[in-house]
Amino acid sequence: MRNNNDKVHAWVKAERLGLADFLESLDEHEWQVPSLCDGWTVRDVAAHMTLSTRMSLRLTVKGVLRSRGSVHRMFDVLARDRAARFTPAELVAQLRETADSRHLTLGASPFDPLVDALIHGQDVARPLGRPRPMPLDAAVEALEFVWNARFYGARKRLPGTRLIATDREWTGGDGAQEIRGTVSDLLLLATGRTARAVDAPA
Repeated sequence: MRNNNDKVHAWVKAERLGLADFLESLDEHEWQVPSLCDGWTVRDVAAHMTLSTRMSLRLTVKGVLRSRGSVHRMFDVLARDRAARFTPAELVAQLRETADSRHLTLGASPFDPLVDALIHGQDVARPLGRPRPMPLDAAVEALEFVWNARFYGARKRLPGTRLIATDREWTGGDGAQEIRGTVSDLLLLATGRTARAVDAPA
């Protein structure tokens, strides 16, 4: 298990550092472009990516209580707050600073930071029309995790569906309706992204 966790963590670190490099290349206008996350700009997503390594148990519990039990609402409030408080350069520096962190938020698996980094990398890159390829081995394992994790709700959101990857041997589900796509597109679909994610640079 330790070796597998080390492999996943190495992917996480690489994705965080790669995302920091990507964000650093953006101009002022691009930081304000709406991301694939509803209601979030590229800057909001970047701010969110600096949160998971900084979420103490006390801050998590306090945030959930203030958000009336909603984890999603808590992260929305915290991300917008950080986006307002820190400059793009500061957010990039913060992302690099904790790229190697193994800290997990309450209840998270080692795979959750990987999903976070892979997905949010696409959330900012695709609306900008910039390619940001996912490392295929990491993306396949992230997709397998998401498809089987109740938290992401993929099976509930896609009932009667069978997902089939076109760039790697992977299938999920056994429904009559088939959806074919690259692993990166299927991972976006499984995490609730809309058709806007399809046929964009991957």
